[in-house]
Amino acid sequence: MVTVKSSQKLFTDEEISRLTGICIDHLHGVARSKHLGSIARAAEAAGEQAEHWLFTISDLSVLAALFPRCEH
Repeated sequence: MVTVKSSQKLFTDEEISRLTGICIDHLHGVARSKHLGSIARAAEAAGEQAEHWLFTISDLSVLAALFPRCEH
């Protein structure tokens, strides 16, 4: 079971990884294949684009229920 604040609406990929135990690489793969989360692009100091994944509480529930923790 995952416990979060009811006021929190969005979660970053690092938060989801920490809460579910799914590593970032597997999390991104699952998110792409199952159409979970969304990619937000933020400008880096060097002017390049960086990708940040954002997930809703519904995405978190699906990931926590259906996907096992990474064992590596």
